[in-house]
Order: sequence, then C-alpha cells, then structure tokens
Amino acid sequence: MTNVFDRMIGQAPIADELRSAARAARGVAARLDEGDAGAVSMFAPSDDPNGDTMAGAVRASMTHAWLFTGPPGSGRSVAATCFAAALQCQSPDVGDVGCGECRACVTVMAQTHADVRHVVPQGLSLSVLEARDVVQAAARRPGTGRWQIVIVEDADRLTEQAANALLKAVEEPPSRTVFLLCAPSVDPDDISVTLRSRCRHIALGTPAVADIERVLIDRDGIDPQRAAWAAGVCGGHVGRARRLATDDEARAQREKALGLARAAARDSTAYAAAEALVRSAEDAAKAISAELDESETEEMKTALGAGGTGKGTARPPRGTAGALKELEKRQKSRSTRVQRDMLDRALVDLAALFRDALVISVGAQVAAMHPDKTDDIAVPMAGYAAPEQLLRCVEAVLDCRTALDVNVKPKFAVDAMVATIGLALNDRRRVDAGR
Repeated sequence: MTNVFDRMIGQAPIADELRSAARAARGVAARLDEGDAGAVSMFAPSDDPNGDTMAGAVRASMTHAWLFTGPPGSGRSVAATCFAAALQCQSPDVGDVGCGECRACVTVMAQTHADVRHVVPQGLSLSVLEARDVVQAAARRPGTGRWQIVIVEDADRLTEQAANALLKAVEEPPSRTVFLLCAPSVDPDDISVTLRSRCRHIALGTPAVADIERVLIDRDGIDPQRAAWAAGVCGGHVGRARRLATDDEARAQREKALGLARAAARDSTAYAAAEALVRSAEDAAKAISAELDESETEEMKTALGAGGTGKGTARPPRGTAGALKELEKRQKSRSTRVQRDMLDRALVDLAALFRDALVISVGAQVAAMHPDKTDDIAVPMAGYAAPEQLLRCVEAVLDCRTALDVNVKPKFAVDAMVATIGLALNDRRRVDAGR
C-alpha cells in the first residue's frame, strides 16, 4: 500500500502541509508520554479567521482543531481521514509518516481504529444529543494510539445547539484530543464563526480533470475512454466520476436532470419531466435506504433478543418497541437526506448546463461543465435564449436548491423551478444590443 496521502487526489500542497503537521505532532506526543504537561503549549494557534496565509513555521506545526473545507467531491473527509492515519501512524521512520502499511494506518483508513471516531450525520442535521456524545468520546484518553481523534463529516449540518456543545470541547480540549471538522466552506451558513475561529483552516480545491481521469484508470481499472468522459462531466467530484463511469442508474439520473432544460421550455412536457426527476430521486433513495434499513433492523432485533430460545424468549424485552421505533425514525430521516442529496446533485448538473449555454452566449472562453452536451443542448440553447434569460434559469435552479434546504417539499420546489425556467426561456423581451 502507498502512503495514505496519495489518496488525496490533486491536493499535493495540502498533503505536504498535513504531513509536516503530523511530524510535529509526534514531538508533542513524545513529550506528553514523558509527563511534560507543558507540551500542549507546543500546539500552534489557529490561523487568522479571515483566512490570511500562515507562516511556514506555523504550517509545519500542530494544533488541536482543524477545519477542512472544499467543494463537494474535493475530498474533505478523505483528507481528514488521511491526516488522522498520519497522526496515529506507527512507522518508526518519522519521514514516512502516514506509511499506509502499519496497523494504525490500515485501521484508520478502514474506519475501525478504536481511537478515531467518525461522526457522520445520518439525517438532515446533527443534533445536540449527538454532539454531546461526541464531546464525551473526545474526553477519553486514547487506548492504543497517540491521540483521541474525532472526525466530524458534514459539520455544516450541526444545529446551533450542537455547534455550541461542540465549541466548548474545542475551546478546552483534553491534551490528547484532536478535532477534525469538514464543511463546504467557512461561510457562517456552513460553520459558525466562533467554531471556525478555533480551528486551523485547510482549504481544498477541485481536482483537475486529468488527475481524476488518472485515478479512474490506474486505481479503479476503468476503460480509458469511459474514464475520460466521466472525469470531464463530473464537475470535479471524484466519487461522482466513479459512479458515472460504473453505474448505469447514475448516468440515467444525469440524463433526466439535463433533459429538464429542454422539457421546461414547453408546458406540455415541463411538469411531467419535473415529476419524473423527483420520482427518480425518491426511488433511488428508497433502494439505497432499504438495503441499509434491513440489516440495521435485523441487528437491532437480534441485540434485543429476537430469535432466542429458552425461558423468557417468548415475550420481547421491555423497551423493545421504543427502540425499534427510534430506529425507524432515524432511518426515515436518513432516507429523506439521501433523497435530498440526490436531487441536489441533479440540480447542480442542471445549473451547470444553463451555465454552459450562458458562457457560449456571451462568448466566454472557459471549459464546459458538460462538454458532451455542448453541441446537442448548450449551443442551441445559447442561440435560442439571451444571456439575461439564461441567467434567470440559473437563478431559478439555485432558488430551488435553497428551497430544499429549508425543507420545502421537493415536488413543490421543482415545480416552481420549471415554471420559472419556462417563463424565462419563453420571454421574448430580449435586451441584447447585439441582436
């Protein structure tokens, strides 16, 4: 196995920074092992909240709280997990930190290490009760590793109360605890300003198309032609590129989303296409959730004594019904989240298609987000609609995403979007001086 940081696609400068910090962390851990309580003072303060560049000495140092940001697919959680593996790495060679071969590296990357806790919101948000569980886990001393590490994926889903509960632990962490938070950006809508100010910020960028293509070919063994296509249309999302290259359903979902651009221009097809898009997201979410729900429910029933034999097994233990009901509630919330995430991905594709038509319309020389749809959809659309009309279409899609974020029913949000797009595309009052 190669070094764990090799899994960070197209993020070489960030990997170097994390590798240096992991080396510095070894020195801190060694001093703590020797009983030096002052070793915690070696933790460098977080960088400036406004995002100013840190000095090289600070970049090579260690701190107790980190915030990984980047667009979807940039590898925020992958970077956090690689860093956690490097912090726990048992390789005697400090220059080979994150070796990828020792037991610590292997178990961290497999998410089975006893001292690395992954917190992944299953529902639409991360509640204060879940945050308090995280704080309790973070207070424990590491059992086998150097550090007790808590990775919070999708920290933007923290409720206000949950963020406040986590903030206290981040402000006064135990000497052996490291927090790794992941969020789309440092915008206050994604992460609280106070929580962000307590963390060292690591900003990941979108991987290059060539980097994604190489990974699909070399690591996943995907046909070069299919890999090139998937890398070009995935929007810089590595996981999505892999799904598009290997999953027929993912490709069909994308076609439905992009087909909405044409369908919305005609009343006779607009709402049928919108309904089909929402229904496909629901069906996909149900299929994914059903597989997870079945195994979870069986495990819960077994843990509660179902299937047992002997005295006392004829009647389920007290509290069984309540436990199963709570599990069903969590599963329903997860299914809703999966549906929203899949629908949001389709909307991002649709917005990118209108963006392609817009840049063609204004003559901008930038790469297309959907190069395979340039001649078929983007160019004809640019010739049919003025830039102002296309911009209103983009805004309609973004408004739909916002509506879904505030829990508007998907059918209503998507119907409103196609109505706005239809009005925009059929508005003949063009204000284009060049026509």
